[in-house]
Amino acid sequence: MAIFNKVLSQLKESDAYYNEVVKAGEGWMRIIRTGERFRIVDIEGNQAVDTTFFDAKDPEDHYDAVLTIRKQRNIYLSTGTILYARSGGALFTIVADTCGRHDTLGGACSAQSNTIRYSRDIEYMHSCRDTFMLRLAEYEGDFAFQKRDICPNINFFMNVPVTQEGGLKFDDGVSAPGYYVEMKAERDAIVLISNCPQLNNPCNAYNPTPIRLLIWKA
Repeated sequence: MAIFNKVLSQLKESDAYYNEVVKAGEGWMRIIRTGERFRIVDIEGNQAVDTTFFDAKDPEDHYDAVLTIRKQRNIYLSTGTILYARSGGALFTIVADTCGRHDTLGGACSAQSNTIRYSRDIEYMHSCRDTFMLRLAEYEGDFAFQKRDICPNINFFMNVPVTQEGGLKFDDGVSAPGYYVEMKAERDAIVLISNCPQLNNPCNAYNPTPIRLLIWKA
């Protein structure tokens, strides 16, 4: 089932207290406080932004893709989608979205998945899983993240259709320059992003590009 629930935000970029660009292939990790609005902007279009979430007070209560899909009864995410933690509580709600559809089935690229999907000789290419591990290791909060804490993620702006046979395809993106997705934090939560470096599938037209991240006070 596809959804295209495009809704514009009423917030102005000039009012955001945080406004930064994350280069292609790099990561980002930060706490978003309850009630704050968080926006990811696809600056050049069709960039895949691998993103996951943790409860800031109990990081073991992380984003749950299966629960999010089951409660929404939809495999794609858009305006109105609640992003659930494994405990059953809400982490974020998507409140605005100009792309209209985001994937939470395809997972994050890794050395292992790149080898299986493409070729043995690209095993050592940089991947989103590498970025996740690096950012988790560098985190300076009270919780000591480990490799085992990598959890299911959302691929914002990525187009991953499900075939009639139940398989997944990685198709050209459905985003465009300047498209964005905006979320409201339902609790203090840690956001972990890998701005995907993937060069081997058409999710970003084989050309990883930067993204912009903005945060507004509650």
